[in-house]
Amino acid sequence: MSSVSTHVLDAVRGVPAADVAVTLFAPDGTESTTAVTDADGRVGSLGSDLGPGVYRLRFATGEYFAAQGVPTFYPEVTIAFIVEDDRHYHVPLLLSPFAYSTYRGS
Repeated sequence: MSSVSTHVLDAVRGVPAADVAVTLFAPDGTESTTAVTDADGRVGSLGSDLGPGVYRLRFATGEYFAAQGVPTFYPEVTIAFIVEDDRHYHVPLLLSPFAYSTYRGS
């Protein structure tokens, strides 16, 4: 079965984004797992034994920026991705108050 991890980087400050709440949603839309990024901006395992389907990661970006006293346009970022193969999936997020990007990591 497959597993998923993430890494959040604050592109404005040039540092890992610590203390960002991340929630994994299963293909049926139910909340599967919630975790918080560590001091290095990472969550090493949000889920394991993932079957095929479309999963979603929701990042609580509004709470992250509010804790810093920084206004943001995005109160949350949700990334949908497809699990097809039995492998590890890494979904990084590059974050700023008014933009974000993601890619398929390794």
